[in-house]
Amino acid sequence: MSVDVQVEIVIDRPVIEVAAYAGDPSNAPQWYANIGSVSWQTSPPVTVGSRMDFVARFLGRTLAYTYEVVELAANERLVMRTADGPFPMETTYTWTEVEGDRTRMTLRNQGEPAGFARLTAPMMEAAIRRATTKDLSRLKHVLEAGDGH
Repeated sequence: MSVDVQVEIVIDRPVIEVAAYAGDPSNAPQWYANIGSVSWQTSPPVTVGSRMDFVARFLGRTLAYTYEVVELAANERLVMRTADGPFPMETTYTWTEVEGDRTRMTLRNQGEPAGFARLTAPMMEAAIRRATTKDLSRLKHVLEAGDGH
């Protein structure tokens, strides 16, 4: 069973600001509650082929994984993919302008769990939906409060 979770939020900031902040993996620990650290394997800034090591806590476990940027359209779309571990995942950010200086950010996580993770896919999908909904709310708060320079 595959997992496919998409959530979105409207942020009262221009697309260029939201994309610059959210699209920089170095900022992930500030707005993703479960991400503890991000270390670059390649040199910033983000480009197709960039690789970063993430350490996260999810469902009571510590997970370490490497994301590679596979698609990038400035201020529109960022796609990162990992193929390692029991739960290969693709994460897509999209940014669209709404009513002038507002941005609709969509966050989509897709994956094909293997082994034991396959049995827990429905629970994982619900947990991912809850977590990413909270993360986008946190991102909105950070950017609208002016904390995301």
